[in-house]
Amino acid sequence: MTEALEPIPLRFWRTLAGREPVREWLNELPLDDRRAVGRDMMKVQFGWPMGLPLCRALSGGLWEVRSSLPSKREARVFFGFHEGALIALHAFIKKTQRTPAGELTLARQRLKEVASW
Repeated sequence: MTEALEPIPLRFWRTLAGREPVREWLNELPLDDRRAVGRDMMKVQFGWPMGLPLCRALSGGLWEVRSSLPSKREARVFFGFHEGALIALHAFIKKTQRTPAGELTLARQRLKEVASW
């Protein structure tokens, strides 16, 4: 008899006004792209710990999910962990080989905020 896998709960970072920027970003994507990102996030939830090519450690507890979208674009979702949950902090469509510093800075600020909860 096999045990059912328990996924790591997924939560979205919220602003003080109650907005969830990652969820809003996802909802703006075309349906096929949204499904691809959702599948990749689900793989992380059910298969943690994960490594490349799907998931990569950045530093200081920050991780990224790397999604190749059907629209031939690359998406990144930055996340961290808090109280046993995976917290989606920031997401964007990658347009250059290097991750823009501003995207990383924003995700790190949100991770620090989560750690202070």
